Amino acid sequence: MTGTFSPPEWLQAVIALVVLAGAVVTFIGTVGLVRLATFYQRIHAPTLGTSMGTALILLASSLHSSLVLGRPVVHEVLILIMVLVTTPVTLVLLARAALYRDVAEGNPDVPALPRSTEDAPKP
Repeated sequence: MTGTFSPPEWLQAVIALVVLAGAVVTFIGTVGLVRLATFYQRIHAPTLGTSMGTALILLASSLHSSLVLGRPVVHEVLILIMVLVTTPVTLVLLARAALYRDVAEGNPDVPALPRSTEDAPKP
């Protein structure tokens, strides 16, 4: 590292708390992955945990790196954008693939998809 600036202790404590909060949120998502019963329930917890946990950890990393180097460090922002875009897309693709498989196999726990708008249930 080229910078010699060391952030004040109170700011280091704030950065550490943000990293810890991100780790806790990610851990809660991991526990949800293990504890929830069905695949459709399981895919939500890690998705939310990954998005929020990654955001907090990257925020702390960006803040610390920017302070130490004395210039804005934005590559963490690019990482965050990629995670926030790809995580929900992956969730939807996994859920649709699982739903398609369950319907094709005739799983009784999953309702069949309507074939057209005429077959859809009326409110």
